[in-house]
Amino acid sequence: MKNIKIAILAILAVGFHSCQTDDEDLPEVQLKASELNFAVMQEPGSDNQIILQNHTADVIPYWHFEDSEGNDLGHSNQDTTSMTFPFAGNYSVYYTAYTRGGAVEAEPVQVSVSKNDEEYFSEEEWNMLTNGVEGKTWVLDMANPVGWAGVDYPEAGDNWTWFPDYAGNEWVMANKNWGQMTFNLDGGYNVSVTQTALNSSEETTETGSFSYNVEDHNITFNGGVEPLYGGDYYGDVSNWTSVNVIELSENSLRLGVLRDQDRDGEGLAQIVFHYRPAEEGEVE
Repeated sequence: MKNIKIAILAILAVGFHSCQTDDEDLPEVQLKASELNFAVMQEPGSDNQIILQNHTADVIPYWHFEDSEGNDLGHSNQDTTSMTFPFAGNYSVYYTAYTRGGAVEAEPVQVSVSKNDEEYFSEEEWNMLTNGVEGKTWVLDMANPVGWAGVDYPEAGDNWTWFPDYAGNEWVMANKNWGQMTFNLDGGYNVSVTQTALNSSEETTETGSFSYNVEDHNITFNGGVEPLYGGDYYGDVSNWTSVNVIELSENSLRLGVLRDQDRDGEGLAQIVFHYRPAEEGEVE
């Protein structure tokens, strides 16, 4: 499995490397934009793979990349470099040549990526969680809405768990519409969470991004978004943005947040919320 720890697009083999050339070694020339010689190419059959080549002599090249919203995706000053744009969409590649005579910028090159990189998202968990570009909405499963598990569960197979049924344990959480959360891979790692207030029907919706670490089974919510939850457990947890994926299948999702202490002031545990895919008519 690939270790995916990113919040936005993965830029492979790009990072900004320190220049090895001293500016004083560059010829004192002033190029015109029309004299710049460089190439931006997409791999045949896999237009997510981008290759950049500088053919302008005696310059330090500087590349940077943006998505269609103007978000900065990465930088490089290598003569030849490559990266992956894993999401379908439109991108801009900027090239600047630095000489002792100054910097010369080329017109940005527009790159169109036709579809998400199938290999990059080949782990089946991605489709289970997000349904890809189309998206997937999850709601709290009131037949089994909340449970508790040890700190190391599920890594430690003998660690304790308690996932009570709601019918015999109505005290765990009020049976009501707590909201919904939707994940999709439409041009990015997108997430939207609608949360219903504890003591009213008032709803708030936050949108942002997420990262999913397939190997560590962890989801991080970014941009002020927190996972859908129910009941009055919010004060028991200080970190609602990094959550453990206890279970994930096509029809079941359990997310665990680490409780700082139990209500008797003793011990640690995970509060585990159980979700099911939203049915037709439940999605707002």
